[in-house]
Amino acid sequence: MCGIVGYIGKNKNAQQILLDGLHRLEYRGYDSAGLCVISGKKCKTFRAVGKVSALEAKIGEKDLAAKIGIAHTRWATHGKPSVVNAHPHNCGKIHLVHNGIIENYAQLKEALIAKGHIFSSETDSEVVAHLIDEANGSSRSFEESVQDALAQIRGAYALVVMHEDEPEKLIAVRNSSPLVIGVGRDEFIVASDASAIITHTDRVLYLDDGEMIVLTADDHRITNFQGKLRNKKEHVLDWNESEAQKEGYAHFMLKEIFEQPHAVEDAMRGRVIIKEGLARLGGLSAVEKKIRSINRIVIVSCGTSYHAGLVGEYMLEEYAGIPTEVEYASEFRYRKPLIDKRTAVIAISQSGETADTRAAIREAKNKGALTLGIINAVGSTIARETDAGVYNHAGPEISVASTKAFTSQLTILTLFTVYMGRQRDMSMTMGRRILTELRALPHKIEEIFTQEKHIKKIAKKYSSVQSMFYLGRKYNYPIALEGAIKIKEISYIHAEGYASGEMKHGPIALIDKNFPSIVIAPCDSVYEKTLSAIAEIRARSGKVVVITTSDATEAIKIADDVIIVPKTLEMLMPLLTVVPLQILAYYAGVTRGYDVDKPRNLAKSVTVE
Repeated sequence: MCGIVGYIGKNKNAQQILLDGLHRLEYRGYDSAGLCVISGKKCKTFRAVGKVSALEAKIGEKDLAAKIGIAHTRWATHGKPSVVNAHPHNCGKIHLVHNGIIENYAQLKEALIAKGHIFSSETDSEVVAHLIDEANGSSRSFEESVQDALAQIRGAYALVVMHEDEPEKLIAVRNSSPLVIGVGRDEFIVASDASAIITHTDRVLYLDDGEMIVLTADDHRITNFQGKLRNKKEHVLDWNESEAQKEGYAHFMLKEIFEQPHAVEDAMRGRVIIKEGLARLGGLSAVEKKIRSINRIVIVSCGTSYHAGLVGEYMLEEYAGIPTEVEYASEFRYRKPLIDKRTAVIAISQSGETADTRAAIREAKNKGALTLGIINAVGSTIARETDAGVYNHAGPEISVASTKAFTSQLTILTLFTVYMGRQRDMSMTMGRRILTELRALPHKIEEIFTQEKHIKKIAKKYSSVQSMFYLGRKYNYPIALEGAIKIKEISYIHAEGYASGEMKHGPIALIDKNFPSIVIAPCDSVYEKTLSAIAEIRARSGKVVVITTSDATEAIKIADDVIIVPKTLEMLMPLLTVVPLQILAYYAGVTRGYDVDKPRNLAKSVTVE
C-alpha cells in the first residue's frame, strides 16, 4: 500500500531523488508524507499531512545537502492521517520507513513501554524502531539490532532503516511486502516499485521474502534474517521513463485509457500464429506437459483483475471446454478449496504483489496444484513464485483505477483460451477466427475514442445522481461489475453491477426517474433477453444509457442515451464495451471535481490483508 523510498550515493543530492520518488509512488498512498536525511551526523526530518506537495511546501527552499535518506507516502492502517503518525518514525538514533502491517505490535509495544520506551504515534511501524533501538542499546551492531528486531515481529513488511551514527549505511528488509533495489553508479535506490527507480537506472535487484540488504554507496550485501549470505543476479527493467509520465494528458487515467490499443497489441506481440490458429505463450513452455493433463482451472484475483477472471471463465468453458471457477483471492484460503495436481490455479494481478493473491497461490502450491500467473510487473513476487506465467507487457499503470491492465488481461485470457482450446477440441478454423478478430481490436478501440466528446456529455448529464445500476449478461455481466467499480472508485457515485436477468429479483424496486441504468446490450446471443430488461426499466420511468452495436436498432430506439461500439465476436466484446465505461467514469469524476488518479481511501497495490 504505502510507498517507500531510500537512497544512498556518493555524488547526488538525496533530497531531490527522494521527493521525486515519492511523487512517482504517490498512487500507493497519499494520507501523509515524510522524509528524513542524514546531513553530516545530524538527521533532518520533515513530515506533513496530505499529498507530497504538502511535504515539499514544508521543506520549502531548504537544501538538505545529504547523500543518504529515506522517505514515505502513507496509506493509513494503524492510526489516522496526522503528522505524528506520518513516517519516517524514529527511536533514538534509529530512523525507518515501513510498508505493511506488524501483526503483534500491540504486545511488543506493551513490553517496550514496560522497559521505559515512550511512543509518539499510534502506528504499528514505530514499534520496529523501538525494537532496533532496544537491541542497539545492548551493544549489538546496527545490522545485528535489525536482525534482533526481525526475530520478534510477525506480519507483512518492507523496511528501510538508517542509523544516525552510521551515515554510510542503509539497511532494507523484505517480508511479504514489495521492495526493489535500483543499482546505479556509486548509488542505490530502494523503492516499493520500479516507478521510483526507472528515471535513474534500469538495473535492479529483487529481494525475496526473509531477505535483508545492507547498502553502502558502492557495494551491497544480501543475507537472510539470520545473517546467511545470499547471491542475487541483477535484472534489467523493461519499462522506459516516458511510460511513467503523463505526456500532456490531464491525468494518468486518461493517458492509460488511450494507451489501450497499444496495450492490447503488446499483449499479443509474438504470440499469435493466425495461419495455424495457434497462440504461442513462451512463458508456459516449461509446464506444457502439465497443462495438457489438467482437467480444471481455478482463477484467483481481486478487484478489477477478478472481473477479468470472470470473462476468462466464460471464454475457457465455451471455447476450451475446461471447467473453470473464479474465486476472490481474499476468500480462497479461508475455506477448503478442492484442488489437486490436475488443477491449474491462475493468479491475475497487475502488480504481482497483491497480498491476498500471493497467499492464494501459496495455498494452491501447498495442495499440489499447478500455479500460473497473468502479471504485468516483471520480477514481482507472484511472477517469481508461480510455476509459470504470461506477462501483460502493458507498461506501468500509475492511476489507481485500472484500465489498460484490464484490457491486456482480457487479451491474454483470449490467447490462453486459444492455447488451451487447440490442445483439446478447438478447430484450426475457430482458432484462426478468434485470433483474426483479436488482431483487429486495437483499431476498433481507437474507433471508440472518436466518441470521447459524446461520452463526456453523457457523463456530465448523470454526474449528479446518487446511485445507478450497471447491467449486462453473459460475457458482459463482468463488464457491468467493472463499470460499476470504476464509477465508484473515481466519482464516488454509488453503483451496483448486476446480471441483467437478476434485476427483477429485487433490485428493480430501486428504479425511478432519478435512478439511471447503464445497460450493456450489444446485438449478441442474449440481446433479446437484455432488451427485455431495458423495457422493464423504462416501464418504471428509469433512465437508460445503452452501450451497444449499430445493428441493435430496438435498444437504440428506446434508450435515453446511446454509445455505439464496433462489432466483434461475442467473446471479445468485453474488450470494447469496457472502454466507454472507463471514459464515462473518468469524466464523471472530473466533473465532480475529484483527483481521479488518487481516489480517496484507495491505493494502487494492496499489499496487506
